[in-house]
Amino acid sequence: MLSDSIDPHYAIAGFLVGALVGVTGVGGGSLMTPILIVLFGVSPTTAVGTDLLFAAATKTIGSLVHGVNRTIDWQVVRRLAIGSILTTALALMVLSWLNMKTGSANHIVTAVLTFALLLTAGALIGRNKILGIYAQRIASLNERSIARLTIAMGAMLGILVTFSSVGAGAIGVTALVLLYPRLPMARIVGSDIAHAVPLTLIAGLGHGVMGSVDFHTLVLLLAGSLPGIFVGSSISARIPDRALRYVLAAVLIIVGSKLAVDLSVQPKTGVGVVRIAPTSQTGCSGGEADSTNAAAGAPRYSGSEFASSC
Repeated sequence: MLSDSIDPHYAIAGFLVGALVGVTGVGGGSLMTPILIVLFGVSPTTAVGTDLLFAAATKTIGSLVHGVNRTIDWQVVRRLAIGSILTTALALMVLSWLNMKTGSANHIVTAVLTFALLLTAGALIGRNKILGIYAQRIASLNERSIARLTIAMGAMLGILVTFSSVGAGAIGVTALVLLYPRLPMARIVGSDIAHAVPLTLIAGLGHGVMGSVDFHTLVLLLAGSLPGIFVGSSISARIPDRALRYVLAAVLIIVGSKLAVDLSVQPKTGVGVVRIAPTSQTGCSGGEADSTNAAAGAPRYSGSEFASSC
């Protein structure tokens, strides 16, 4: 799917999200996918697919920087990848099946995205409380149990990120802080970013094969995000981290609630009853949508479109 014209608003969105990522280290997928859906009317599956490749490109740059600074624990990355690569492939197969058999992929993606946004907001707000509750229990676990939990976390992230493009940032970092309390924060963030590169790349390429990536929009987003990341990184030391986390969490809760409302309405307005008209004398067959559905305000990404052919 390609955009019909160049829209500078995509580059502006990329700049703003890039600046936020530069300041906080999180928020890319959490904001970019909802922005594409809510503000630009992009279908949920296309928004997720486009954002996954956007994340793969931007996180590759971040991973290279962390690699040069030697702030990546490759053992942690391997454990996460063992869990995530398999579940990413399975999630892609499920999405493809849903898209071909039932046409409900957009509905499922919106539901998972809503859950992921609210979960990310909870991780941003309650990170310290979560650490205080579970830190002592996890500290008593042996190395084999830690490895298994890391693989399980990778598996969960594979499903969550493939369906929503959200989760590899705040959720992944919170989990790693719990599992590896002795690792410096820089190595935890670096390991999380390094793992996100193959995860988002594989998931994004899978979405691309299914045709749910807007490559033209992707280029515009990247063009805006790169200077945005530079600006955000430059001013990050001057902005309180805690205040930013709460602001970001509030935005995610608002957007997640908006998507939840849309989700509750979508089954009533997004699915129409189709009657097949008898074949005309010219050999053309036409589809006629139920008049009650035509009166409803379907979103721009409605999957109920069909064209007659002669």
